[in-house]
Amino acid sequence: MSDRSVARRYATALFDVTRKAGRTDRAGEELQALLRTVEGHDELRRVFESPAIPAQIKKEIVSSLLKASGGYSDEVTRLAVMLAERDRLGLLSQLQAVYAERLLEDKKIVPAEVVTASPLSAENRAALGKALGSATGSEVRLTERVDPDIVGGVIARVGSLVFDGSVTRQLERLRQKLATNN
Repeated sequence: MSDRSVARRYATALFDVTRKAGRTDRAGEELQALLRTVEGHDELRRVFESPAIPAQIKKEIVSSLLKASGGYSDEVTRLAVMLAERDRLGLLSQLQAVYAERLLEDKKIVPAEVVTASPLSAENRAALGKALGSATGSEVRLTERVDPDIVGGVIARVGSLVFDGSVTRQLERLRQKLATNN
């Protein structure tokens, strides 16, 4: 089983437990805070990822860290301690990412990557977000990237759907059409 699959199981379990308690957003924030703490300290990250350090020591470190901060819910604390006991703290980054995806999915918010030849104006960004939201039936959270190679137009990727309205793609279609007519 891949690390991503294992992380998905832990994230799903945490989501289910926190949803019953009405604390899904809080758990997401706490996971992100814990991840920032671990990633912000190279030595701590190396300890958690090292197979040479016994799980019991990792558990003690995690327990002390969470207790000292005092800001973590019982659910996130139990999960972090369980990860330490099972020597799976290296999954924390993937687990947080999967949990964040699940949280957005539950709120019917989908991420969309938009590629344009030049930066979008605020009006165009809002119009594009609205159009993609109508097409997908969800609220869309845009991530923009500028790529002058597409010449003009927009390429939007929402999940597995790709809307390619770039000038480059339109020229390619025209070229193919002209080639097949000869």
